[in-house]
Amino acid sequence: MPSAKPARERILDAAHELMLTVGLARATTKEIAKGADCSEAALYKHFASKEELFIRVLSERLPRLTPLLHGLATEPGRASLEENLTEIARQAALFYEQSFPIAASLYAQTQLKRRHDDAMRELGTGPHLPIEGLDAYLRTEQAAGRVAADADTFAAASLLLGACSQRAFAYDATRTGTRPPVDDFARRLARTLLAGIC
Repeated sequence: MPSAKPARERILDAAHELMLTVGLARATTKEIAKGADCSEAALYKHFASKEELFIRVLSERLPRLTPLLHGLATEPGRASLEENLTEIARQAALFYEQSFPIAASLYAQTQLKRRHDDAMRELGTGPHLPIEGLDAYLRTEQAAGRVAADADTFAAASLLLGACSQRAFAYDATRTGTRPPVDDFARRLARTLLAGIC
């Protein structure tokens, strides 16, 4: 019996599952369509390419960092700066933790990486957007007087998101192979960043 979910949702679900289990390079549109219980033609009715499908999986199936950043930039002061930065760090850490296994194969194949970079440029997206979004949020807080006037908001955004990205793979080689707990990590990161920008 076919799923009650619309085809687009089934395709995203199947793509997400396959990209997590076999990696982006080996998740073919044929296998994704099979997993979604639809034809490849139906897949291409909803997504122009595998690259677009990958981008949509990142934006629609993983923790939603970009909407959080946009919301904070338009409503500064809705919570304390520390609470906001902690939530941003938490969401970012989860996003990178979940996206790293999917995207890692991009870096093993230059041609595949180039195709995906081209697709991201064409769709107006990319890994630079969270940095720009966090920078925009921090500048609104700076204008409101909650961030020091001389603070480098772009550097602060880069540091916070870089640390969250690093957490996704830096701890695999440790004795336990476990990452720092996300809530504690986010809280400590936010407090440390605040000390440098307030």
